[in-house]
Amino acid sequence: MKEMRSFVVTKNLLTFTLLGGVMAGQALAQAPAAAAAAASAAPTKIAVIQVQAALTATKEGQKAAAELEARMGPRKKELDGRQAEIKDLQERLQRGGNTLSDSAKEDLTRGIDTKTKSFNRQVEDAQAELEQEQQKVIGGLGQKMMAVIDKYAQQNGYALVIDVSSQNTPVLYASNSVDITKEVIDLYDKTVFTPAPAAAPATTTARPAAARPAAPAPAAAPKPIVAPLSAPVKKQ
Repeated sequence: MKEMRSFVVTKNLLTFTLLGGVMAGQALAQAPAAAAAAASAAPTKIAVIQVQAALTATKEGQKAAAELEARMGPRKKELDGRQAEIKDLQERLQRGGNTLSDSAKEDLTRGIDTKTKSFNRQVEDAQAELEQEQQKVIGGLGQKMMAVIDKYAQQNGYALVIDVSSQNTPVLYASNSVDITKEVIDLYDKTVFTPAPAAAPATTTARPAAARPAAPAPAAAPKPIVAPLSAPVKKQ
């Protein structure tokens, strides 16, 4: 009977020892997890950026905007001329309110209406073309900008970067200290933008004097690629 009781006590002691070892192991295993949890409780770095402003402020963005403006320049000049023409007709109608005949007024009014409708359609077409070209430019620059933002965020330990360009952004307040727009612009210009190489200076090599050839016959003046516009005919 004593032997049986001794066996039971020994077995219980062995069980307690095993449980103690398991619990100690669990405590040691939980120690790194607790340390990791404490480390993860550190403040998360958050930044805001105005992506649209950054795109237009980069050197590449300014270059693209200048090129687009140059391409649309002739179209804008044409529209400005048509607008000036309509304004002139409107002023003529206003000045001749007491002197023009009814038929002349009707002709002027119809002309103004026709030109105005045509002008408005042309403005809409030009605006649509401009927006389409802008989207192409923004699409090309935007992919590069996102790569730069990602690089800057990783280098500086930011966990979250929010674009506040739109007025519909959910951000109600952000301190200037978390605005990384300028820093991203500088990094973009430093790592992405490559200015056009300067033209190599012309090298002059001394050559021995040669006999002066006879002067060739003067060449005929080249014909213009586009025929010059004729001057408007003034009504008598």
